[in-house]
Amino acid sequence: MKEWTRCTSSMSVIHVVALGGSLLRPEEADDREMWLGRLRQLVVHLEGNGRKLGLVIGGGLPAREGIQLAQSSIKDPRRLDQIGIAGTRINATVLQQVLLEIGCDVAPLVPHSIEVARTLFDHHHVVVMGGTEPGHTTDTVAVQLAASVQARHCIIATNVDHVYSKDPRHHDDAEALMELTLDELAAITGVGTPLAPGASAVIDPMAVQAAMDASLDLAVLDGRDLSRLDDALEGKEFIGTIIRA
Repeated sequence: MKEWTRCTSSMSVIHVVALGGSLLRPEEADDREMWLGRLRQLVVHLEGNGRKLGLVIGGGLPAREGIQLAQSSIKDPRRLDQIGIAGTRINATVLQQVLLEIGCDVAPLVPHSIEVARTLFDHHHVVVMGGTEPGHTTDTVAVQLAASVQARHCIIATNVDHVYSKDPRHHDDAEALMELTLDELAAITGVGTPLAPGASAVIDPMAVQAAMDASLDLAVLDGRDLSRLDDALEGKEFIGTIIRA
C-alpha cells in the first residue's frame, strides 16, 4: 500500500477509473440511489480540487441482455460486441447526465474513441465514456485512456474486492492477493486474448496486455464501497489489489 501512495504523489492530475456496469444496477433501488449519490460527491470533490477524471463504464445488464437476445441469430462475435458496446454507452450516458444535472463540468459528448476522449480533457474536468471497438472491453479502454493521458495508473472498480490466485467462485482455497506484478497477473488471467462477447473477468487479458505495453500500474477494488475508490484516488491505503508494472 505504501508503494501506491508514493507513486500517487507524482502522477498526472488526470485519474482514470473503469467502473463495472454491474455497479450501476444493484438489485435494490435504494442501494442504487445511495451509490450514485456517493459517486456524485466523489466527483464534485475531485473537480473542486482541480483534478480531472475519466470514467469508463461497463455494459452490465443492458449489454448482457442485448447480446443474449441476438445470440441465436448472430454468430459473428464482432457484431455481438457492437451490441455490448451500445450497452456500455447507455450506462455512460446515464452517468454523464446524472453528473451534468448537478452542474459538474462533464463533457457533453460520450466519446467513441480514445483520441476524442483525450481532446475533451482540454476543456472539461470529467469525461464519461463506454466501449470503443469490438474485442476491447471497457477495462481495456480505461487502460488505453490512462496511457493516452499519461496517468500514473488506472483503477478498476468492480464487484470483487481483490484479484485472487484462482476464481473464488469455484475454488475454496483461492487466495486474495494484495500486491503483484503485471507479469504475475498475466500468469493468472492470460494476456492479449479477447474475451467472448458478454463474458467478464476481474481484469480481461486485453487490458493486461495494454497495461504491460504502457508500463502502467493498476488497482483492483470493490467499487460497491466507494470509500475504497476514494482512498485509492487520494493515494491512501485502500482495500484491494495493487498491480505494479
